[in-house]
Amino acid sequence: MNRRRFLQQSLAASASAYVSAPAILSARSPNSMFQVASIGVGGMGAVTMMSVLQHPKVRIVGLCDVDSKTLEIARTGNATRRKELRDPEAAKRLADAAEFRDYREMLSKLGDTVDAVTIGTPDHMHAAMGVTALRAKKHIYLQKPLTHHIHEARILGQEAAKAGVTTQMGTQGHSSIETSLAVDLIKSGAIGKVKEVICWENKKASWWPKVTERKAQADPVPANIDWNLWLGVADEVPFLEGAYHPSMWRSWADFGVGMMGDMGCHYFDVVFACLGLQAPTRVRCLDEGSKGALYAQKRHLELEFPGTALTAGDKIKMTWSDGGYPYDPKIVIKPAALTKDITSGIFFIGETGSIFKPHSQRPWLVPEEKFTGFTYPKTRIANHYTDWVDACMQGQKATTDLPTYGCPVTEAVLLGVLAERNAEAGWIEWDAAAGKITNKPELNAQLTRKYRAGWSVEGLG
Repeated sequence: MNRRRFLQQSLAASASAYVSAPAILSARSPNSMFQVASIGVGGMGAVTMMSVLQHPKVRIVGLCDVDSKTLEIARTGNATRRKELRDPEAAKRLADAAEFRDYREMLSKLGDTVDAVTIGTPDHMHAAMGVTALRAKKHIYLQKPLTHHIHEARILGQEAAKAGVTTQMGTQGHSSIETSLAVDLIKSGAIGKVKEVICWENKKASWWPKVTERKAQADPVPANIDWNLWLGVADEVPFLEGAYHPSMWRSWADFGVGMMGDMGCHYFDVVFACLGLQAPTRVRCLDEGSKGALYAQKRHLELEFPGTALTAGDKIKMTWSDGGYPYDPKIVIKPAALTKDITSGIFFIGETGSIFKPHSQRPWLVPEEKFTGFTYPKTRIANHYTDWVDACMQGQKATTDLPTYGCPVTEAVLLGVLAERNAEAGWIEWDAAAGKITNKPELNAQLTRKYRAGWSVEGLG
């Protein structure tokens, strides 16, 4: 089959195919490898790269990281602690990848040899990297949270739609059997329409830095780190050992979005998938929130969303807490089968029952006596990473497509972050159509930021 015929049949086969042909379909031949460049190859960036590489058609052609030691480790294919991803055969398909420190240089030099880009870096660089790759017409797999500011999420979604490529938000739990089962239970009407959702996350805050005070005098920058490239679009601050790199950046308002960015995206993703939600209409912080350079180590938020066909009314309340707030056992019913304390989970309150879903575990219908003999539906097995590759190659949308799904989820999370940073404001009312805060217009200035000199990206900052 020649390339033109392959393209025509692929596009005709899917009602959701894009108008513009994804890069792989216009590549050298339909039998060529799917060539990926990875930006950020340590931590979750490494997990993403190695997980995508499990697809037999994938070859890694570019490795980019500001840390030369991370690049060296990634080259061996052992850039992750997860043993199942240390595949010697897959590692051979990254052995010849070119190495770069600056993602802009990599995209420029590799050009059309790259079909897709994976991005797994600190949050503050996501939007600039994602938009740059999209404007180069590359498919992207972008780790959550997709952006650092709400304005960036809006631009990212617009650029993704314009590029006509396949995009995926890096919330791998979205494709898990456990999440699919929760979605199926909600849609089946097992608990009736949903009246309220409660989320709690009380895992240890391993993202908290050892150094929490900024001093004027910088510590020596290790030879393996390019600090200017690490800062990227963010304002310049002195390098401090134990404060930012490699994993403590999440706690700083300059670079991360706190626990909401770490775990909130996963929970919001599940709730959005189950209920078909869009952006909230209002949000507020129920505790003291946070100020200054660091996020709080705990937060309690309330969000109100427009109702959907799966909710009991024309609006639905969702609460989020983390950092030590216990759930109320009078409201949240834990299944008797779960004997250990559940530190993290989601509780859906329905008209005729409820669902207790621990994080990364199967959902339970409660009260259990009401569902004796209930047959849980069967659900499909999926792979968030390799399914994205298949979608790219077939010209289809991925499951957490950025314009229609990933960016709205991100926007909701970032509105929660904005509420945390402005706890004294009370309810913050959001006009999603206009992309503005209506009752506290002075807060609209916080929807975006100016990028550092030399790092500006048109339309972003």
